Amino acid sequence: MAGIVIREAHFPGRAPIEAYGNGGFRFADMSHRGSLLCLPSGIYGWEPADPLALVAEDFARVLAEAQEIQILLLGTGSELRPLPPALRGAFREQKISADPMSTGAAVRTYNVLLAEDRAVAAALIAVD
Repeated sequence: MAGIVIREAHFPGRAPIEAYGNGGFRFADMSHRGSLLCLPSGIYGWEPADPLALVAEDFARVLAEAQEIQILLLGTGSELRPLPPALRGAFREQKISADPMSTGAAVRTYNVLLAEDRAVAAALIAVD
C-alpha cells in the first residue's frame, strides 16, 4: 500500500468563486485553504513569499500565461494595497492590466468578468 501522496493544489478549469473568508475559498463544490491563482489553465493554490511585499517571482505562473490574460485582478487581502512599481512594470511589459483591490472586490469582479468570458485572471490573497 502506497503512502499519502501530496500534490500541488490545482483545479483544471475555470470556475467562479462561490465563497471566501476563514482563510480560504470555495469553488466548483470544493474548498481550498490559503491563497489562489485563477488562470486560464485552471485554479492553483498560491503562496506568495510575503503577501505584504509581492514581487514578480510570486507571479511566475501568471506571466507564463500572459498571452491569454488581459486583466489581472489582484485581491490584496482585507485592504487595498498598491502594486510596487517594479511589479506593475512587469505586468505592463506583458500587456496585462493589473488592478489591485481588496480580495472581496476582486472575487466579485472576477466572477462578473468570467461570466462575460473575458480574458481575466485573479491572484487572491486569503482573508480571515
